Formats: sequence, C-alpha cells, structure tokens
Amino acid sequence: MTIPLHEAGAVLTIDLGALAANYRVLAAMGGGVATAAVVKADAYGLGIDKAGPALAGAGCTTFFVAHLSEARRLRAVAPGATIYVLNGLFGAALDTYLQHDIRPVLGSREDVEIFAAHCETVGRRLPAAIHVDTGMNRLGLDLAEAALLAEPGAASLAFEPALLMSHLACADEPGHPLTARQIDRFHQIRGLFPGIPGSLANSAGCTLPAARHDLMRPGIALYGARFVAGRDPLAAVVRLDAPIVQVRGIRAGDTVGYGAAWTAGRNSRIAVVSVGYADGYLRQAGSTDRKTGAPMRVNGVICQPAGRVSMDLLAIDVTDAGPVTAGDSATLIGDGIGVDDVAEAAGTIGYEILTSLGKRYHRRYTG
Repeated sequence: MTIPLHEAGAVLTIDLGALAANYRVLAAMGGGVATAAVVKADAYGLGIDKAGPALAGAGCTTFFVAHLSEARRLRAVAPGATIYVLNGLFGAALDTYLQHDIRPVLGSREDVEIFAAHCETVGRRLPAAIHVDTGMNRLGLDLAEAALLAEPGAASLAFEPALLMSHLACADEPGHPLTARQIDRFHQIRGLFPGIPGSLANSAGCTLPAARHDLMRPGIALYGARFVAGRDPLAAVVRLDAPIVQVRGIRAGDTVGYGAAWTAGRNSRIAVVSVGYADGYLRQAGSTDRKTGAPMRVNGVICQPAGRVSMDLLAIDVTDAGPVTAGDSATLIGDGIGVDDVAEAAGTIGYEILTSLGKRYHRRYTG
C-alpha cells in the first residue's frame, strides 16, 4: 500500500529496472559464480514485495533476509526462490521453515543443536546454512566450534548443510588487512566441510575474486549506493521529490528553524517542503552557521537546507534558484544527488538513508 499522491508530502520513485540492471552487472562481475540478492530490511527500505519479483525477473534465484517475517513476505512473491534467514534461528517458529520452504542460517552452537533436534522430530534433513565467524565477531561459529561440527562429516548431521558462509567486515575499504585474513580463514574452514558450497562475498566482496567462492550475495550495491570506497556506485534506484508548500522572504540576519542555528547572510528566499526526519531525511542533514547540509536541487540549481531539519518540514535556501513558487518541486535525491551525498552531509552511510526512508511518501515504482 502507498499513500495517495494528493495526501503525501513527497514522492519516492523506485526504479525497479535499475535494480534489475544492477543485479545483472554484479552477476556478470562474478564470471559465472552464482549471485544471490540480500533483501533484508524490506529490501533496504524499498519494498520487498516489489524488489523480490524484480530481482527474480533478472535471474536471481537465491535471497537472504534478516527476519523470518521477511522470509514469509518474500515467499509470497517469489514462490520458487531459495530463501535464507540471516539473523539466527527463530526457535519459537521452527515449523515455519518447513511449511514455507525457508532455510535458517545457523550461527551458533545452540542454533545447530535446536535445528538438528527439530529435524529429528519431523523426520527430515531440512536444509540450512552454517555461518562461521572469520573476524567480524558478530554472528557465527568460531573455528573450534566449526571444527567440532565438521568432525563426524556433513552426511552425519541431522540437517542438510546446504551452504557454508561468513561475512566480510572491511571489504569496502580496499587494502584493509582484515579482509585478507578473513579470506584466508574462510578457505581454511571450507576445507573442513568438503563438498558444501561456500559464500563469503558481500557487495564489496564481489569485486574480489578470492572472496567469490560459489555464491556471491550483494546487498547495498543493488540499491545504487556506494559499496567500495573510491568506486562509483551502480545505477541510482531511488529518487525523492517534494512539492514546495510555501515560499517566504527573510532579511539578512534573520534565523531559520529550531535553535536559530542558521542565519541568513543576505536577504533570502526560503522554500519549505513537507519532509522531515520522521520521513527518514535525517536531522543531521540540515545546515547551521557552522556546517553546510545536504545538497538538493530546485529549478535545476543546487541549493542547501536553511537550518535544521524538523520532524515534518525542511526549509531550503532558494535565493539563487530563480523564480520559485508553492507547488514547484524540490529534488532531495536524484538528478545527480545520490543517497551517499545525503549520508555524507548527515555524518552517516547510504545504508541508513535508504533504510530510513519513511512510509509517508507516495511510492511510485517504475521500470
């Protein structure tokens, strides 16, 4: 469901064609290595119900989500897909894995024991991924636990180990020493589980041949945000346009917004749009007298916020943008302004901007 256009404060356009094209670019990067898609956090905020079918149409057959609830939503629109749940075993809903053909990612000894016992109860070796920790120190079996699990051989496990995986912590920073250590550790651990497909490459890892193994699983790169430092992102997937609800003149020395943090250095014109931090346009993206906020475009001219971002409103200095009236449009993302540009101004990363985009927009899907 989306808010009707005439009731929304702004329009969020999501280009499913660009999303599919980005998947194809990443898949080609692997030179024949199978490529999954990470669609957790509601496909990074863009709508799993729309993104899933678009990616499946581009050739994706394997998906990763964070929560079991996301897996169920994805199953409804991707009936033939292989779906893995990353965030451990949701033990209170074990029957869901079998009922909806969903695979857990087992990231602890307890997960392994619980799922193995469940498989024995239902009398089936259900498929699951085994997550091993190679240096992230978040989820995953440590080396000793992995070795103990592998000792009797994969065929003796009560569940079917369909995938062995780990996660890179610093691959988006080229040359970071931890990446090489993780790649080496994963190669070693794979030796304990012969015959089981391996997956290590996240978005940044897709650029590293030694990290690709049998299945790459890009996430942020699919959605048009930067995924390796110093490298341009793939095609932009989102655009955010907001109609201007009011234009007002102010004098040099007047302040705008909460805290009077931004002062006009000249007589200025200020345009106001109905977008704020409640819509995922983060408060730190605003301007003060000490810092310049995120870029935005009005009449084709790059403008800056005037003052702090409020919960529901954002003021823009349009003094240099030519004639501007209520009803004209301000582009907050798009036309050369990427999610990473907004993120940089807000002191965060493109991931947070994408996943914060709120539910008060009119969402328009194209492509």
